[in-house]
Amino acid sequence: MRKYAPFLLISMLAAANFGIAAADDADGAKDPRTALLKRLPAGSKLEDLRPSPIPGLFEFVQGAEVSYITSDGKFFIDGNLYDMDSRENLTEARRTKARVAMIAAVPESEMLIFSPENPRYTITVFTDVDCGYCRKLHSEMAQLNKLGVRVRYLFFPRTGPNTESWHKAEAVWCSANRNEALTRAKLGATLDLTKTCASPVAREYALGQSIGVRGTPAIVTESGDYIAGYMPPQELVQQLKDLQVAKR
Repeated sequence: MRKYAPFLLISMLAAANFGIAAADDADGAKDPRTALLKRLPAGSKLEDLRPSPIPGLFEFVQGAEVSYITSDGKFFIDGNLYDMDSRENLTEARRTKARVAMIAAVPESEMLIFSPENPRYTITVFTDVDCGYCRKLHSEMAQLNKLGVRVRYLFFPRTGPNTESWHKAEAVWCSANRNEALTRAKLGATLDLTKTCASPVAREYALGQSIGVRGTPAIVTESGDYIAGYMPPQELVQQLKDLQVAKR
């Protein structure tokens, strides 16, 4: 586990920052979550809120983003919650479960997969065709596979929709041999950007945003742990081993 961090990083957000009116007492009497929704960003749902381990505090989850709000709606807490006895990061545990569920909802038919015959580990990588460290990771694919790592790629063009990187991702998907096209693209080969087809790029980009991807490569393990950025193959495998041990 990482060095023990502060128990809570507290950010008190006034209701005016959300642009939402104060909660209605009658609604709160039925279900306190109903009143709290009026304090939260538009589009928030009842199922995004559930009681936290602390009485009087609700957990607010959207995607893999986890925060907290007091039951009276006065204070919003953005940070990690720890169990004092076990030293477990309860917030991160919630995030990992959310990541697993969201990635499990993506069929492998919408991924680009590079796998050894008998994989020991599976990682899901949000990748950008033009990202330098994404290219470095991909250049070491043979070594990763040899070490037993199965790599499942999802597209995350960092520059966003309707940019060159986005169109390259779509061109890779629309190619006859997608894995080969991705390898060529990461080597800097010119792609035919005029090819169009139904692609999962937009969905995967949105998924990455929900998971909290801020840069690429963004690696998610089978158990939902998040590894930000590139790691050399041997170091990555050691990290995967350590995370497995920590889960036992």
